[in-house]
Amino acid sequence: MSICMVTAMTGVITAINTGLDNGFLARWGKAFIIAWPIAFSLIFILAVRVQRLASRICSRTSSASQ
Repeated sequence: MSICMVTAMTGVITAINTGLDNGFLARWGKAFIIAWPIAFSLIFILAVRVQRLASRICSRTSSASQ
């Protein structure tokens, strides 16, 4: 999960902020190396809480639509 998220986010943000020129892959790689450990740690710490919140939100939405 963290690798997919970080790959997409750092790629898009790097492309928007600095463009798609010859140094893009190096800048993207640097951003990925910095961002991945942070994202992995946050997912590891917060995953259960976020799943519970999503479950509560989905159960409210489905019961409200019935």
